Amino acid sequence: MPASDAMLRVHSVESFGSVDGPGIRFVIFLKGCAMRCRYCHNPDTWDRAGGILRSVDDVLSQALRYQSYWGEKGGITVSGGEALLQLRPLTELFRKAKSLGVNTCLDTSAQPFCRKGDSFSAFEELMQYTDLVLLDIKHIDSDAHRRLTGWGNENILDCARYLSDIQKPVWIRHVSVPGINDDDESLRRLRTFLDTLGNVDRVEVLPYHTLGVYKWEQLGIPYTLAEVSPPDEESLIHVRRILTGQ
Repeated sequence: MPASDAMLRVHSVESFGSVDGPGIRFVIFLKGCAMRCRYCHNPDTWDRAGGILRSVDDVLSQALRYQSYWGEKGGITVSGGEALLQLRPLTELFRKAKSLGVNTCLDTSAQPFCRKGDSFSAFEELMQYTDLVLLDIKHIDSDAHRRLTGWGNENILDCARYLSDIQKPVWIRHVSVPGINDDDESLRRLRTFLDTLGNVDRVEVLPYHTLGVYKWEQLGIPYTLAEVSPPDEESLIHVRRILTGQ
């Protein structure tokens, strides 16, 4: 792999992540995302420029300093932005991590996924070194997904099917946004889709929040969900009951 391919454009890291995969994890947030999710709490990761250009070896070396805290379940999670936009250096990071026995987790919305050409071959290779995928499904309806994120969801759902085909363990993540994707019909359609998959270990319902609105303001980007309040606990319980059966 050329040296240029082994460089990651990093937005930030979190040393003791506890919500991005099993156990305690070193979380690497990469720069770049094509989606424009209306509730994104990290719009400062969208631009593929900026951040810090770091070698895979440097990032891995930093992560390993915290290995003693990971226990049996912890490890490395790579998030974004959209981590798949840096597919080749990401694969190199996971390859080297796995050679050291490190658990690897990918947090992705799968927006770049397609089953064609070199990108699919590269994704197949990445999966060889990936223990778990945290897959965000933001809306089951493609038109509504486009209104929410700027993109349709056909290839995202296809990614979910592919991961099921290869039996790659997946945690599904769904951010519940009141009035946007929490209606019963959409939730039941999503649940029906998830029931067709044979690899879903967990479904996580995450509440919409406004903690990142200040970033939109700093970047001068209009925040179009300003009138939307975070869901109350009763609403979350209802969403979780439909999506998880619990």
